[in-house]
Amino acid sequence: IGNFFYNLDNLITLHQRKYDKLLNVKKALLDKMFPKNQEKTPKIRFKGFFDAWEQRKVGEISRSYSGGTPIVSNKNYYIGDIPFIRSGEINSENTEFFINELALQNSSAKMIDKGDILYALYGATSGEVARSKLKGAINQAILAIKPISGYDYEFIAQWLRVRKNFIVDKYLQGGQGNLSGEIIKGLQILLPNLIEQQLVGCLFNNLDNLITLHQSKCEKLKNIKKALLDKMFV
Repeated sequence: IGNFFYNLDNLITLHQRKYDKLLNVKKALLDKMFPKNQEKTPKIRFKGFFDAWEQRKVGEISRSYSGGTPIVSNKNYYIGDIPFIRSGEINSENTEFFINELALQNSSAKMIDKGDILYALYGATSGEVARSKLKGAINQAILAIKPISGYDYEFIAQWLRVRKNFIVDKYLQGGQGNLSGEIIKGLQILLPNLIEQQLVGCLFNNLDNLITLHQSKCEKLKNIKKALLDKMFV
């Protein structure tokens, strides 16, 4: 029994170390693969790319909108199969609430597609960014961002993550106040051509998948250990 749990602990430690290492690798790459203030190019680039990045406003390269919340007291609105995504759920594959078409028609809730960029405007998750894992409806605390042709979803999502601290510090001094769609649309973003955007976006997407994989394995092993400890000792 002791040897079994010793090996299980080693597995948990292995995945935890890989998770921590990948987080550090991502942090270092984010810092070097996006230009700093006043710079036109990043410190690290893919081979064969030399042009300066162009500066645009987020609102010029995308269309965006927020949603709304159907009247909570009308329980009939919350009997349906449309995932209702709130700001704390932008990274989730599940939602606590579901609404129906009638709720959509009688509220400001808006539909988004799987893969859309979701930006949390206020609440505990202000400044958080995710690519939606669901097709569903969003409330007023979320800004959906859909890049126009020629601009890459994943690149823009990663750039917004890089700028999170700057945005929150500037517009939410001390955690007070809210962000808004107008603030996000007015942000100045530096971008390379589409091919380089896609390469950068793909790199970080693959890193995120690896990070999630090791985090998931670590949590699963911890749950297995907890269950076995409960059953293997009187």
